[in-house]
Amino acid sequence: MASLSFKHIYKKYPGGVTAVSDFCLEVKDKEFIILVGPSGCGKTTTLRMIAGLEEITEGELFIGDRLVNDIAPKDRDIAMVFQNYALYPHMTVFDNMAFGLKLRKTPKEEIKRRVEEAARILDITHLLERRPKALSGGQKQRVALGRAIVREPKVFLLDEPLSNLDAKLRAQMRTELTKIHQKLGTTFVYVTHDQVEAMTMATRIVVMKDGLIQQVATPQNLYDLPVNVFVAGFIGTPQMNFVNCRLEKEKGTEDLYFVFGQNKLKLPPEKATADEIKDYIGKEVIIGIRPECLHDEQRYLDDMPDSIIEADVEVTELMGSEILMYIVTSGGTEDLDEPQNLVARVSPRSTTRSGDTIKIALDATRIHIFDKDTEQCIIH
Repeated sequence: MASLSFKHIYKKYPGGVTAVSDFCLEVKDKEFIILVGPSGCGKTTTLRMIAGLEEITEGELFIGDRLVNDIAPKDRDIAMVFQNYALYPHMTVFDNMAFGLKLRKTPKEEIKRRVEEAARILDITHLLERRPKALSGGQKQRVALGRAIVREPKVFLLDEPLSNLDAKLRAQMRTELTKIHQKLGTTFVYVTHDQVEAMTMATRIVVMKDGLIQQVATPQNLYDLPVNVFVAGFIGTPQMNFVNCRLEKEKGTEDLYFVFGQNKLKLPPEKATADEIKDYIGKEVIIGIRPECLHDEQRYLDDMPDSIIEADVEVTELMGSEILMYIVTSGGTEDLDEPQNLVARVSPRSTTRSGDTIKIALDATRIHIFDKDTEQCIIH
C-alpha cells in the first residue's frame, strides 16, 4: 500500500495555459481522497499526472517513498479506472480482467486465483464467460474495477467512473465502491464533479477551482466550515443561499444586525462579539445560510423573533421527505427593491403553496459571513 505526496506540482501547456498550480497535498496510506470541482478545474489532469499519462511541469510527486516524476506509467504500481470503462469487446470478462496480468507473464494459476477473487468481491462471478456487449452499464463498470483490482496496485485512480450510470445504479455503486475500498485497504484517488459522490464516499475531499486547491477537509468539515464562497456554494444540494447585506451596529448597544432590503436581522451574541467581525461594521459583507436553516414552522418563528423575513413563495417542490421552497424577499444593499432569491428546505407537512406570502425564520446561529471583496470566510 502507499501514501502519495504532492510537492508544489504545476502542469503548464504550450501557449501559457496552466492547468494545475502549486498543488500540495499529503495523501495517507489507505485514504479515499476525492478531487472535486467544476469542469476544467484541473482534477483529471492531476489524476493523469499521478498515472504518468501527463508530464509534471514543475514539482515532485512521490508514491510511497519513491519519486515517480520520470518513472513510466507501467512501473508506478497504480491502476486506473476510466469513465468509459475501456473494455476489449472481443474478449470475455475473464480475459478482460486477466489481460494486464498476462502481459506481465503472471503464472496461469495466479491469474485464475486473482480474477476469481476479484469477481467474488464484485459479485460478477456469473459473468466471467460473457463479452462486454452482453453486459449492462453497471456490470461493465464492475469489470473495469475488477481489471484494476487484480493488479493489486498500491494506488487506485478512478476518473468519474459512475458518470455513465443512471441515478439508481450510481447510488448503488457508490455504496459498492465504499465497501470495496474497505475490503482492499488500498489508497483510492477519485475524480468527480458530483459533490454527492464526494460527500458520501471520501475520507477527505479536495475542492479545486481554476487549477488551484480551494480547501482540503473531511466531508463534514467542508460542509460546516467552508473557507470561501466557492466552496460553500459548491458543496451542498441545493446550494447555500448568499445574500449581499450590510453589517450595522445598534446605537448604545453591542447588538449587530445584518441588513438587506427591508430586512434587519440580529446576529447572535457569539458572532456579534467575535474579534474577526469588528472591522466589518458599517461595511458590506456576504451572508451565507443553507436551505435547511430557513424555517416556516410556527415554533421556529416563536423561537427566533429577531431573524424573521417576509417572503413571496414562487415555487414549491415536494421531494417526498422534504419540500424545497423557492422564495423571494426584498434584498440588495444598493436598492431596497432589488429582489433576493432564496431556497428553503422545509417539512413535507408544510401547507405553504406557490403564490403565498409567508414569514420565514433564519437560524442566525448557522450563518456564515464572507468578505465581499475576497469572498473568504470571516466567521462561521
